[in-house]
Amino acid sequence: MKLVVKVNGKIPEEMIEQIRSQVDIVDVISDYMQLTKRGRNWFGLCPFHGENTPSFSVSQDKQIFHCFGCSAGGNAITFVMDIENIPFPNAVAKLGERVGIHLDIQYDSMNKDSQSYSKKEEKMIEAHEFAAQFYHHLLMNTEDGEKALNYLLKRGFTKELIETNGIGWSMPSWDTLSVLLKRNGYDLEEMAECGLIIQKESDHTYFDRFRNRVMFPIRDENGKVIAFSGRIIDSSDDAKYLNSPESPIFHKSQVLFNLDKARTYIRKKRQTILMEGFMDVLAANQAGVYNAVATMGTSLTGQHITKLKRLSEQIIICYDGDNAGWDAAKRAAEMLYTENFKVEVAVLPQELDPDEYIRKFGSESFEKQILEKPHAYISFMMMHARRNKNFQFENDVLQYIQEVLEQLVGRSSPIERDLYIKQLSSETNISEEAIKAQFRKFTADNEKNFKRAEQRNQTKPFEIQQKKTLSATDRAERLLLSHMLSNYEVVDKILKSEDPQPFAKDDYAAVFVRLIGFYEEHSSADYQRFLEIIEDPALRKIAMEAALVERDPEHAEAEIADCLKQLKKHKIEMQIKKLLHESQEAEKLHEHRRALEIAMQIIQLKKSLSAI
Repeated sequence: MKLVVKVNGKIPEEMIEQIRSQVDIVDVISDYMQLTKRGRNWFGLCPFHGENTPSFSVSQDKQIFHCFGCSAGGNAITFVMDIENIPFPNAVAKLGERVGIHLDIQYDSMNKDSQSYSKKEEKMIEAHEFAAQFYHHLLMNTEDGEKALNYLLKRGFTKELIETNGIGWSMPSWDTLSVLLKRNGYDLEEMAECGLIIQKESDHTYFDRFRNRVMFPIRDENGKVIAFSGRIIDSSDDAKYLNSPESPIFHKSQVLFNLDKARTYIRKKRQTILMEGFMDVLAANQAGVYNAVATMGTSLTGQHITKLKRLSEQIIICYDGDNAGWDAAKRAAEMLYTENFKVEVAVLPQELDPDEYIRKFGSESFEKQILEKPHAYISFMMMHARRNKNFQFENDVLQYIQEVLEQLVGRSSPIERDLYIKQLSSETNISEEAIKAQFRKFTADNEKNFKRAEQRNQTKPFEIQQKKTLSATDRAERLLLSHMLSNYEVVDKILKSEDPQPFAKDDYAAVFVRLIGFYEEHSSADYQRFLEIIEDPALRKIAMEAALVERDPEHAEAEIADCLKQLKKHKIEMQIKKLLHESQEAEKLHEHRRALEIAMQIIQLKKSLSAI
């Protein structure tokens, strides 16, 4: 049973606590990335920075996450805030839905100071949602859309699939959407910038970009409509597909079609099907394959790979069966293999694409014959290398052997090498001994190149280690903040002391100011709730790092006193450094009286420093 709560202002604290206590952080984070249990905690590749070794830890006992690489951390609510780039009320509402609590939030009043997008981008997304609903209504409920609906049904689309994906129809007239957008208060110049309409150069009037086409909404990974692809249903001179242009809200190099819906299925199957086109993904969905995603008319990019890496290490590439599809599959496979994915390639026959194969041979054949029988990475690379080669020609034979051995060097196990070298020998009639000798030469050359690169980069680990080393002042600030987070009386005592602002660094001072405000509203310490009110992720990292510091509760007063001493010493040292610089400047300008006064100040500061 769903509980509906209308929120006109601030979300009640008891409601926040109820939602936080009922959601499980492992379940929440697992919807966005792949986690593996090691001991008491769960680990995965951090979604907030690029990495190859999992340093992102989730504690189910404490209901918090922390990345040891980039220091990101928090609870389920702050994770959703950061991963979806949404403000606190929206994150609470989103998690509330998971536990049957619907928060009816008045967004205008709640989000004045915290927007996940700029106001202009929010309007663009809102307009796309509006257009998607309008197009879908035309397809499903009007005579104008009847022809397009029949076309989709004949192509194997079910009404459920059409509804689930919000597929629609755009009218053939030139300005149906333009007029509607203007009537609903949208800025037509902005609507042209985001690609929904186009402005004429001659008279600066506007007309619809998409006309007389079946409309497929393109959503980002959070399910927001950010673009469209329109398909003609009649034979004409127009391009079969017309896509939205790049815009402030749509970047092809970042978008994976269907990721918002596929994420849960990818996590369950621990495997991603990567396709070339969104129609292939929709056909796969219709065939009962729900863990498929596709790039949007562009080659696989590093940004795509980063998104995929969060979800699964196993990928099956299922691209078109023509020459272009084979070449694209090879490029994608190499990129993914280099990033330590377990890559397999499903090869389609007769130059078919997945959509055509499913319509020709059926859903069961696609799943059983194609997806369940993919080729291993090196096996596919051998198949690709064999294409368009004639083994009656010596150059083709040598080139083939070289291409395959280059794939085996540093990437294969002894068993795989033995298997593929036997296969090479059988295919080319070159002895296994000769091929193994060539392989050893490639291996030796590769090791030499690796050593040279290693020598060039040998200082990097030291540099990284140096960056992570904390100074005594860093440690003092972190430990002091840790005590403040666990006991509001520490803050109260410091505010009444001679130095009510003890921190040396501006970011710690900023967290301290927010903590003072927090304790004015809350009577007790609650670092998780405090993390949720910090909108700046960088400041939240500082608070999270401090919250994780080990304190000695039995000697808390002594620890706090030591921290304050260290910070006081640091401030005096910084003052002395500043005065020394001023003294040098005074000497240069021959201001001897001023230089003498500064010297006296330095002497006094050094005395106070030795007294601490």
